[in-house]
Amino acid sequence: MGLNSTPSSERLHIGLFGKRNAGKSSVINAITGQKLAIVSEQKGTTTDPVYKAMEILPIGPVVLIDTPGFDDQGQLGKQRIEKSIQVLNKVDMAILIIDGNLGISEDDYRWIEKFKEKNIPYLIVMNKLDLVKNADKKWENKLDFIIWVSTRTGENIHKLKEEIGKIAPFKEEMSRIIGDLIRPLDFVVLVVPIDKSAPKGRLILPQQQTIRDILDSNAISIVVKETEFKKVLQYLGKKPKLVITDSQVFEQVSKETPEDILLTSFSILFARYKGNLKEAVKGVKILDSLKEGDRILISEGCTHHRQCDDIGTIKLPRMIANYTGKQIQFEFSSGRDFPENLSKYAMVIHCGGCTLNKREMKYRIHCAQKQGVAITNYGILMAYINGILKRSIAPFPAIAKILQ
Repeated sequence: MGLNSTPSSERLHIGLFGKRNAGKSSVINAITGQKLAIVSEQKGTTTDPVYKAMEILPIGPVVLIDTPGFDDQGQLGKQRIEKSIQVLNKVDMAILIIDGNLGISEDDYRWIEKFKEKNIPYLIVMNKLDLVKNADKKWENKLDFIIWVSTRTGENIHKLKEEIGKIAPFKEEMSRIIGDLIRPLDFVVLVVPIDKSAPKGRLILPQQQTIRDILDSNAISIVVKETEFKKVLQYLGKKPKLVITDSQVFEQVSKETPEDILLTSFSILFARYKGNLKEAVKGVKILDSLKEGDRILISEGCTHHRQCDDIGTIKLPRMIANYTGKQIQFEFSSGRDFPENLSKYAMVIHCGGCTLNKREMKYRIHCAQKQGVAITNYGILMAYINGILKRSIAPFPAIAKILQ
Protein backbone atom coordinates (compact mmCIF):
# COMPACT_ATOMS: atom_id res chain seq x y z
CA MET A 1 0.00 0.00 0.00
CA GLY A 2 1.33 3.42 -0.91
CA LEU A 3 1.37 6.05 1.79
CA ASN A 4 -0.97 8.21 -0.28
CA SER A 5 -3.40 5.40 -1.10
CA THR A 6 -6.63 4.63 0.71
CA PRO A 7 -6.36 0.97 1.77
CA SER A 8 -8.98 -1.36 0.28
CA SER A 9 -10.24 -2.16 3.78
CA GLU A 10 -11.27 1.50 4.23
CA ARG A 11 -13.03 1.80 0.87
CA LEU A 12 -16.74 1.41 0.21
CA HIS A 13 -17.23 -2.09 -1.25
CA ILE A 14 -19.82 -2.17 -4.05
CA GLY A 15 -20.81 -5.54 -5.51
CA LEU A 16 -22.34 -5.86 -8.98
CA PHE A 17 -24.59 -8.89 -9.38
CA GLY A 18 -26.74 -10.23 -12.19
CA LYS A 19 -27.14 -12.87 -14.85
CA ARG A 20 -24.53 -13.60 -17.48
CA ASN A 21 -24.49 -10.92 -20.18
CA ALA A 22 -26.72 -8.59 -18.17
CA GLY A 23 -23.94 -6.01 -18.49
CA LYS A 24 -22.17 -6.02 -15.10
CA SER A 25 -18.73 -5.48 -16.62
CA SER A 26 -20.10 -2.86 -19.00
CA VAL A 27 -21.63 -0.94 -16.09
CA ILE A 28 -18.27 -0.98 -14.27
CA ASN A 29 -16.57 0.43 -17.35
CA ALA A 30 -19.26 3.09 -17.75
CA ILE A 31 -19.16 4.15 -14.07
CA THR A 32 -15.37 4.46 -14.04
CA GLY A 33 -15.01 5.83 -17.55
CA GLN A 34 -12.32 3.22 -18.19
CA LYS A 35 -12.14 -0.19 -19.84
CA LEU A 36 -11.33 -2.02 -16.63
CA ALA A 37 -13.46 -5.10 -17.18
CA ILE A 38 -13.47 -7.47 -20.13
CA VAL A 39 -16.73 -7.20 -22.08
CA SER A 40 -17.82 -9.93 -24.47
CA GLU A 41 -20.99 -11.21 -26.12
CA GLN A 42 -19.97 -14.67 -24.91
CA LYS A 43 -21.69 -15.68 -21.69
CA GLY A 44 -19.61 -16.29 -18.60
CA THR A 45 -16.71 -13.93 -19.32
CA THR A 46 -16.33 -13.20 -15.59
CA THR A 47 -15.47 -16.52 -13.95
CA ASP A 48 -14.38 -15.29 -10.49
CA PRO A 49 -15.13 -12.16 -8.46
CA VAL A 50 -12.83 -9.39 -9.67
CA TYR A 51 -11.88 -6.55 -7.29
CA LYS A 52 -11.09 -3.09 -8.66
CA ALA A 53 -10.01 -0.23 -6.37
CA MET A 54 -11.09 3.12 -7.81
CA GLU A 55 -11.86 6.74 -7.00
CA ILE A 56 -15.34 7.64 -8.24
CA LEU A 57 -16.88 11.08 -7.90
CA PRO A 58 -19.00 11.98 -5.99
CA ILE A 59 -18.57 8.77 -3.98
CA GLY A 60 -14.83 8.73 -3.28
CA PRO A 61 -12.56 5.69 -2.86
CA VAL A 62 -14.38 2.43 -3.58
CA VAL A 63 -13.78 -1.21 -4.42
CA LEU A 64 -15.99 -2.43 -7.26
CA ILE A 65 -16.56 -6.18 -7.26
CA ASP A 66 -17.54 -7.72 -10.60
CA THR A 67 -19.14 -11.12 -9.95
CA PRO A 68 -19.88 -14.18 -12.12
CA GLY A 69 -23.42 -14.48 -13.43
CA PHE A 70 -25.79 -16.13 -10.97
CA ASP A 71 -27.44 -18.14 -13.79
CA ASP A 72 -24.19 -19.97 -14.58
CA GLN A 73 -24.53 -23.69 -15.32
CA GLY A 74 -22.78 -26.98 -14.66
CA GLN A 75 -20.52 -27.97 -11.77
CA LEU A 76 -18.11 -25.09 -12.42
CA GLY A 77 -21.05 -22.72 -12.74
CA LYS A 78 -22.33 -23.82 -9.33
CA GLN A 79 -18.96 -23.05 -7.78
CA ARG A 80 -18.92 -19.62 -9.45
CA ILE A 81 -22.38 -18.84 -8.06
CA GLU A 82 -21.16 -19.81 -4.58
CA LYS A 83 -18.31 -17.31 -5.00
CA SER A 84 -20.85 -14.60 -5.85
CA ILE A 85 -22.88 -15.48 -2.75
CA GLN A 86 -19.73 -15.20 -0.59
CA VAL A 87 -19.19 -11.67 -1.91
CA LEU A 88 -22.44 -10.68 -0.17
CA ASN A 89 -20.64 -11.06 3.16
CA LYS A 90 -18.26 -8.19 2.44
CA VAL A 91 -20.16 -5.64 0.29
CA ASP A 92 -21.41 -2.40 1.81
CA MET A 93 -23.94 -2.02 -1.00
CA ALA A 94 -25.13 -4.01 -4.00
CA ILE A 95 -26.12 -3.17 -7.57
CA LEU A 96 -28.34 -5.69 -9.35
CA ILE A 97 -27.87 -5.47 -13.13
CA ILE A 98 -30.78 -6.67 -15.28
CA ASP A 99 -30.90 -6.98 -19.06
CA GLY A 100 -33.71 -4.61 -20.03
CA ASN A 101 -34.51 -6.76 -23.03
CA LEU A 102 -35.34 -9.71 -20.80
CA GLY A 103 -36.86 -7.96 -17.81
CA ILE A 104 -36.78 -9.13 -14.24
CA SER A 105 -36.74 -12.87 -13.48
CA GLU A 106 -37.38 -15.09 -10.49
CA ASP A 107 -33.59 -15.36 -10.01
CA ASP A 108 -33.40 -11.55 -9.79
CA TYR A 109 -36.15 -11.50 -7.17
CA ARG A 110 -34.32 -14.16 -5.14
CA TRP A 111 -31.18 -12.03 -5.10
CA ILE A 112 -33.16 -8.99 -4.01
CA GLU A 113 -34.35 -11.08 -1.08
CA LYS A 114 -30.73 -11.98 -0.31
CA PHE A 115 -29.85 -8.26 -0.17
CA LYS A 116 -32.74 -7.65 2.21
CA GLU A 117 -31.88 -10.64 4.44
CA LYS A 118 -28.33 -9.34 4.87
CA ASN A 119 -29.49 -5.74 5.26
CA ILE A 120 -27.44 -4.58 2.25
CA PRO A 121 -28.48 -1.26 0.63
CA TYR A 122 -29.08 -1.92 -3.06
CA LEU A 123 -29.94 -0.41 -6.43
CA ILE A 124 -31.60 -2.12 -9.38
CA VAL A 125 -30.17 -1.13 -12.76
CA MET A 126 -32.02 -1.94 -15.97
CA ASN A 127 -29.35 -1.99 -18.67
CA LYS A 128 -29.59 -1.57 -22.46
CA LEU A 129 -31.99 1.36 -22.37
CA ASP A 130 -30.96 2.25 -25.93
CA LEU A 131 -32.50 -1.02 -27.13
CA VAL A 132 -35.71 -0.98 -25.11
CA LYS A 133 -37.10 2.57 -25.36
CA ASN A 134 -40.64 1.24 -25.64
CA ALA A 135 -40.28 -1.74 -23.34
CA ASP A 136 -43.00 -2.73 -20.90
CA LYS A 137 -41.84 -1.40 -17.53
CA LYS A 138 -44.77 -2.60 -15.44
CA TRP A 139 -42.50 -4.28 -12.85
CA GLU A 140 -41.00 -0.93 -11.86
CA ASN A 141 -43.93 -0.24 -9.55
CA LYS A 142 -43.04 -3.34 -7.55
CA LEU A 143 -39.40 -2.44 -6.97
CA ASP A 144 -37.44 0.27 -5.16
CA PHE A 145 -34.25 2.01 -6.28
CA ILE A 146 -34.61 1.23 -9.98
CA ILE A 147 -32.84 3.16 -12.73
CA TRP A 148 -32.58 2.60 -16.48
CA VAL A 149 -29.18 3.08 -18.12
CA SER A 150 -27.41 2.50 -21.39
CA THR A 151 -23.75 1.57 -21.15
CA ARG A 152 -23.54 1.91 -24.91
CA THR A 153 -24.63 5.58 -25.07
CA GLY A 154 -23.83 6.58 -21.48
CA GLU A 155 -27.42 7.65 -20.83
CA ASN A 156 -28.22 7.95 -17.09
CA ILE A 157 -24.72 6.78 -16.00
CA HIS A 158 -24.13 10.07 -14.17
CA LYS A 159 -27.54 9.69 -12.53
CA LEU A 160 -26.56 6.17 -11.46
CA LYS A 161 -23.43 7.47 -9.73
CA GLU A 162 -25.53 10.09 -7.94
CA GLU A 163 -27.96 7.39 -6.76
CA ILE A 164 -25.06 5.28 -5.49
CA GLY A 165 -23.86 8.29 -3.52
CA LYS A 166 -27.32 8.77 -1.99
CA ILE A 167 -27.66 5.27 -0.55
CA ALA A 168 -23.98 4.53 0.17
CA PRO A 169 -23.57 3.77 3.90
CA PHE A 170 -20.97 6.30 5.04
CA LYS A 171 -21.91 6.39 8.73
CA GLU A 172 -19.06 4.11 9.85
CA GLU A 173 -16.55 6.70 8.71
CA MET A 174 -17.23 8.43 12.02
CA SER A 175 -15.62 5.60 14.03
CA ARG A 176 -12.01 6.09 15.05
CA ILE A 177 -9.10 3.80 15.81
CA ILE A 178 -7.81 5.92 18.68
CA GLY A 179 -9.10 9.45 18.13
CA ASP A 180 -11.84 9.16 20.75
CA LEU A 181 -9.26 8.22 23.41
CA ILE A 182 -6.89 11.17 23.07
CA ARG A 183 -6.89 14.95 23.00
CA PRO A 184 -4.81 17.51 21.08
CA LEU A 185 -1.12 17.54 22.09
CA ASP A 186 -1.36 14.23 23.95
CA PHE A 187 1.73 12.06 23.56
CA VAL A 188 1.14 8.55 22.21
CA VAL A 189 4.08 6.13 22.08
CA LEU A 190 3.91 3.38 19.46
CA VAL A 191 6.21 0.40 19.99
CA VAL A 192 7.04 -1.16 16.61
CA PRO A 193 9.46 -4.11 16.47
CA ILE A 194 11.55 -4.33 13.32
CA ASP A 195 12.33 -8.02 13.01
CA LYS A 196 12.39 -10.60 10.21
CA SER A 197 8.61 -10.49 9.87
CA ALA A 198 8.50 -6.69 9.43
CA PRO A 199 8.01 -5.61 5.79
CA LYS A 200 11.13 -4.08 4.27
CA GLY A 201 11.11 -0.28 4.05
CA ARG A 202 7.64 0.38 5.47
CA LEU A 203 5.29 0.00 8.43
CA ILE A 204 2.38 -2.44 8.41
CA LEU A 205 -1.13 -1.17 7.77
CA PRO A 206 -2.42 -0.98 11.39
CA GLN A 207 0.60 1.11 12.37
CA GLN A 208 0.17 3.47 9.43
CA GLN A 209 -3.53 3.93 10.09
CA THR A 210 -3.05 4.49 13.82
CA ILE A 211 -0.41 7.15 13.20
CA ARG A 212 -2.76 8.91 10.78
CA ASP A 213 -5.60 8.87 13.32
CA ILE A 214 -3.27 10.38 15.95
CA LEU A 215 -2.33 13.16 13.53
CA ASP A 216 -6.00 13.76 12.72
CA SER A 217 -6.53 14.24 16.47
CA ASN A 218 -3.78 16.90 16.62
CA ALA A 219 -1.89 14.68 19.02
CA ILE A 220 1.77 13.61 18.93
CA SER A 221 2.93 10.15 17.90
CA ILE A 222 6.35 8.83 18.95
CA VAL A 223 7.34 5.66 17.10
CA VAL A 224 10.06 3.55 18.68
CA LYS A 225 11.43 -0.01 18.61
CA GLU A 226 11.06 -2.12 21.74
CA THR A 227 14.83 -1.93 22.32
CA GLU A 228 14.66 1.85 22.79
CA PHE A 229 11.25 2.06 24.47
CA LYS A 230 12.42 2.25 28.10
CA LYS A 231 14.92 5.03 27.34
CA VAL A 232 12.32 7.02 25.41
CA LEU A 233 9.99 7.01 28.42
CA GLN A 234 12.84 8.39 30.52
CA TYR A 235 13.68 11.12 28.00
CA LEU A 236 10.11 12.39 27.55
CA GLY A 237 9.35 15.52 29.51
CA LYS A 238 5.68 14.67 29.53
CA LYS A 239 3.94 11.44 30.51
CA PRO A 240 2.39 9.68 27.49
CA LYS A 241 -1.39 9.44 27.46
CA LEU A 242 -1.16 5.98 25.95
CA VAL A 243 1.34 3.33 24.87
CA ILE A 244 0.40 1.11 21.93
CA THR A 245 2.52 -1.95 21.28
CA ASP A 246 2.80 -4.77 18.80
CA SER A 247 1.38 -7.84 20.52
CA GLN A 248 4.56 -9.84 20.03
CA VAL A 249 6.41 -7.67 22.61
CA PHE A 250 3.41 -7.20 24.90
CA GLU A 251 5.04 -8.81 27.94
CA GLN A 252 8.23 -6.74 27.75
CA VAL A 253 6.47 -3.43 27.08
CA SER A 254 4.01 -4.05 29.92
CA LYS A 255 6.89 -4.52 32.39
CA GLU A 256 8.58 -1.33 31.22
CA THR A 257 5.44 0.85 31.19
CA PRO A 258 4.58 2.49 34.53
CA GLU A 259 1.21 1.44 35.91
CA ASP A 260 -0.16 4.99 35.69
CA ILE A 261 0.22 4.98 31.87
CA LEU A 262 -2.48 3.34 29.79
CA LEU A 263 -1.31 0.43 27.64
CA THR A 264 -2.91 -1.49 24.77
CA SER A 265 -1.96 -3.08 21.45
CA PHE A 266 -2.61 -2.44 17.77
CA SER A 267 -4.47 -5.72 17.58
CA ILE A 268 -6.81 -4.79 20.43
CA LEU A 269 -7.46 -1.38 18.90
CA PHE A 270 -8.44 -3.07 15.65
CA ALA A 271 -10.64 -5.59 17.45
CA ARG A 272 -12.64 -2.56 18.58
CA TYR A 273 -12.37 -0.62 15.30
CA LYS A 274 -13.23 -3.46 12.92
CA GLY A 275 -15.12 -5.99 14.97
CA ASN A 276 -16.53 -6.54 18.44
CA LEU A 277 -14.08 -6.02 21.30
CA LYS A 278 -16.59 -7.15 23.92
CA GLU A 279 -17.15 -10.47 22.16
CA ALA A 280 -13.40 -10.99 21.73
CA VAL A 281 -12.73 -10.42 25.44
CA LYS A 282 -15.51 -12.84 26.38
CA GLY A 283 -14.27 -15.39 23.87
CA VAL A 284 -10.70 -15.62 25.16
CA LYS A 285 -11.88 -17.15 28.45
CA ILE A 286 -12.58 -20.44 26.67
CA LEU A 287 -8.82 -21.09 26.84
CA ASP A 288 -9.26 -22.19 30.46
CA SER A 289 -11.81 -24.87 29.60
CA LEU A 290 -10.21 -26.44 26.51
CA LYS A 291 -10.04 -30.24 26.47
CA GLU A 292 -7.61 -32.72 24.95
CA GLY A 293 -8.09 -32.90 21.20
CA ASP A 294 -10.11 -29.69 20.87
CA ARG A 295 -9.74 -27.88 17.55
CA ILE A 296 -8.85 -24.20 17.22
CA LEU A 297 -9.07 -22.22 13.98
CA ILE A 298 -6.45 -19.50 13.64
CA SER A 299 -7.54 -17.13 10.90
CA GLU A 300 -5.85 -14.21 9.17
CA GLY A 301 -7.52 -11.71 6.87
CA CYS A 302 -4.53 -11.41 4.55
CA THR A 303 -2.11 -13.76 2.86
CA HIS A 304 1.61 -13.24 3.34
CA HIS A 305 4.89 -15.09 3.18
CA ARG A 306 5.29 -17.20 6.32
CA GLN A 307 8.43 -16.61 8.36
CA CYS A 308 10.21 -19.33 10.35
CA ASP A 309 8.62 -18.05 13.58
CA ASP A 310 5.31 -16.87 12.12
CA ILE A 311 2.91 -15.51 14.73
CA GLY A 312 -0.23 -17.24 13.45
CA THR A 313 1.09 -20.70 12.61
CA ILE A 314 3.99 -21.02 15.05
CA LYS A 315 3.95 -18.58 17.99
CA LEU A 316 0.25 -18.70 18.89
CA PRO A 317 -0.02 -22.51 18.82
CA ARG A 318 3.14 -22.73 20.95
CA MET A 319 1.81 -20.21 23.48
CA ILE A 320 -1.56 -21.97 23.69
CA ALA A 321 0.05 -25.40 24.13
CA ASN A 322 2.28 -24.08 26.93
CA TYR A 323 -0.61 -22.27 28.63
CA THR A 324 -3.16 -25.10 28.50
CA GLY A 325 -0.84 -28.10 28.75
CA LYS A 326 -3.25 -29.87 26.39
CA GLN A 327 -2.85 -31.50 22.99
CA ILE A 328 -4.80 -29.04 20.84
CA GLN A 329 -5.42 -29.47 17.12
CA PHE A 330 -4.80 -26.31 15.09
CA GLU A 331 -6.19 -25.44 11.70
CA PHE A 332 -5.47 -22.28 9.72
CA SER A 333 -7.18 -20.05 7.19
CA SER A 334 -6.01 -16.90 5.46
CA GLY A 335 -7.29 -14.34 3.01
CA ARG A 336 -10.84 -14.88 1.76
CA ASP A 337 -10.92 -18.57 2.72
CA PHE A 338 -12.87 -18.28 5.96
CA PRO A 339 -15.03 -21.39 6.56
CA GLU A 340 -18.73 -20.78 7.05
CA ASN A 341 -19.15 -23.96 9.10
CA LEU A 342 -17.28 -23.47 12.38
CA SER A 343 -19.09 -26.13 14.41
CA LYS A 344 -16.05 -28.42 14.75
CA TYR A 345 -13.97 -25.74 16.50
CA ALA A 346 -13.81 -24.98 20.20
CA MET A 347 -12.72 -21.43 19.38
CA VAL A 348 -11.58 -19.12 16.60
CA ILE A 349 -8.60 -16.80 17.00
CA HIS A 350 -8.59 -14.03 14.41
CA CYS A 351 -6.05 -11.38 13.49
CA GLY A 352 -6.92 -7.70 13.80
CA GLY A 353 -8.52 -7.77 10.34
CA CYS A 354 -6.72 -4.67 9.07
CA THR A 355 -7.03 -5.82 5.43
CA LEU A 356 -10.73 -6.70 5.78
CA ASN A 357 -13.49 -4.15 5.60
CA LYS A 358 -15.73 -3.83 8.66
CA ARG A 359 -18.63 -5.68 7.12
CA GLU A 360 -16.60 -8.81 6.40
CA MET A 361 -14.94 -8.78 9.82
CA LYS A 362 -18.32 -8.47 11.53
CA TYR A 363 -19.71 -11.24 9.32
CA ARG A 364 -16.97 -13.58 10.52
CA ILE A 365 -17.71 -12.72 14.13
CA HIS A 366 -21.43 -13.24 13.49
CA CYS A 367 -20.74 -16.70 12.02
CA ALA A 368 -19.01 -17.72 15.24
CA GLN A 369 -21.70 -16.21 17.47
CA LYS A 370 -24.50 -17.87 15.50
CA GLN A 371 -22.84 -21.29 15.83
CA GLY A 372 -21.98 -20.86 19.51
CA VAL A 373 -18.22 -20.82 18.90
CA ALA A 374 -16.00 -18.53 20.98
CA ILE A 375 -14.01 -16.03 18.92
CA THR A 376 -11.17 -13.81 20.05
CA ASN A 377 -8.29 -11.80 18.67
CA TYR A 378 -4.51 -12.28 18.47
CA GLY A 379 -3.67 -9.37 20.76
CA ILE A 380 -6.34 -10.19 23.32
CA LEU A 381 -5.21 -13.81 23.51
CA MET A 382 -1.56 -12.85 23.94
CA ALA A 383 -2.42 -10.32 26.64
CA TYR A 384 -4.57 -12.92 28.44
CA ILE A 385 -1.84 -15.57 28.39
CA ASN A 386 0.69 -13.01 29.68
CA GLY A 387 -1.67 -12.00 32.48
CA ILE A 388 -2.03 -8.41 31.31
CA LEU A 389 -5.42 -8.41 29.56
CA LYS A 390 -7.12 -6.41 32.32
CA ARG A 391 -4.50 -3.71 31.96
CA SER A 392 -4.62 -3.83 28.16
CA ILE A 393 -8.33 -3.08 27.96
CA ALA A 394 -8.27 -0.45 30.72
CA PRO A 395 -8.52 2.32 28.06
CA PHE A 396 -12.04 1.00 27.36
CA PRO A 397 -13.84 1.10 30.74
CA ALA A 398 -17.12 -0.37 29.48
CA ILE A 399 -15.30 -3.46 28.18
CA ALA A 400 -13.02 -3.75 31.23
CA LYS A 401 -16.06 -4.52 33.37
CA ILE A 402 -16.26 -7.97 31.77
CA LEU A 403 -13.13 -9.08 33.64
CA GLN A 404 -14.19 -7.72 37.03
